[in-house]
Amino acid sequence: MELLASAAVDGPSPIVSLFWIALVAVAAPLLSRALRGYVPDVVILLVAGTILGPFALGWATAEGGVDLIKELGLGMLFLLAGYELDPKLLGGRSGRVAWLVWLAGLMFAFGLVTVLASSESTTNHIAVAIAMTSTALGTLLPIVKQAGLLDTPLGRAVLAHGAVGELGPIVAMSVLLSSRNVGAALIVLVLFVVAALLVGLIPLRLFSRVPDLGAALARMDGGTSQLPVRGSILLLLVLMVVAERFDLDVVLGAFAAGMVLRRLIAAGHPRVDEQLETIGYGLLIPVFFVVSGMGIDMSAVAGQPLLWASFVAAIAVARGLPVWLSERYVPHGRNLESPRERAQLALFAATGLPIIVAVTQVAVSTELMTGDTASVLVAAGATTVLVFPLVARLIGPKVPVATAPAHE
Repeated sequence: MELLASAAVDGPSPIVSLFWIALVAVAAPLLSRALRGYVPDVVILLVAGTILGPFALGWATAEGGVDLIKELGLGMLFLLAGYELDPKLLGGRSGRVAWLVWLAGLMFAFGLVTVLASSESTTNHIAVAIAMTSTALGTLLPIVKQAGLLDTPLGRAVLAHGAVGELGPIVAMSVLLSSRNVGAALIVLVLFVVAALLVGLIPLRLFSRVPDLGAALARMDGGTSQLPVRGSILLLLVLMVVAERFDLDVVLGAFAAGMVLRRLIAAGHPRVDEQLETIGYGLLIPVFFVVSGMGIDMSAVAGQPLLWASFVAAIAVARGLPVWLSERYVPHGRNLESPRERAQLALFAATGLPIIVAVTQVAVSTELMTGDTASVLVAAGATTVLVFPLVARLIGPKVPVATAPAHE
């Protein structure tokens, strides 16, 4: 009896916490499908984490190693995001316009937050502005693919703005939320890029100089070896460690690992993306979202409904409006002519969540943002994932609501 009482006082054990997380991870896609995809499973995971966490039932915590699995889930999430990102989307006239639109949205969001929350610090304003101008490209990809829009002008526009809306905030986090000044942070960022290129160059040189190495990897692609998968995870951890040593956010290292991995696979080496998706979406990424949900204090959200609604509206305006204006008034050779498609693109571009979660975690850990504000901002991000694709579907009948797991 004393042991039971002690356990009750100390809270759930790590294995009990993982049991509840695993149960939610299994139930989320089933529930999403039962709801015909109107509620993406990433939203269900967040809500379930909120219910299970210390602010509600208290049946699960991030203690005892669960938080480490969550960190690996964060890394795997952005590794897959970096892998899916085609570098060609970041260049060309459309890519340059997408960058300018994102920067304009970031400055607009910063000005908006500064006016509405003048009592907060400048760094706090920057953190909120970065969160407000992200795009969940991985969440949007299933929608675009299932609708058969990937090779259409709308699909290409979503990919271009989504790529920039994913990479831009990650770079901005590393530069603007650093403890260093901007100049020093930029130098450190350049050094990290050089280090990442060297890390990626080593296996490429090995493959080119030792032709039999690729064949050896292919032979060890199954069974108990799974060498390509192990090598990919090592690459992820190497670049996360490098980012940490440079005092940058590990998200940047994970994203860089995904881009390096894409280059390695493109060079004709064993494909490991499906195995990594199995590991990521089978375990690590659901843990990340459920544990992230545990940090949301719904009483704080319920106590500030106006702030929550303001964040949702501000995300739509700060990210969606500049994208709409660029398609309407800035010629770049691939402008969408249909008003309906421009509205859909704006809604897709304003759909964000994973980077919002990452930014708020950094801001809370460095005391740039209160936990209550972070809870409201993450809840607003979840709302964009739930509402904006649905509205896009309603105004464009050919666009279904996502029924696949979010990649971002």
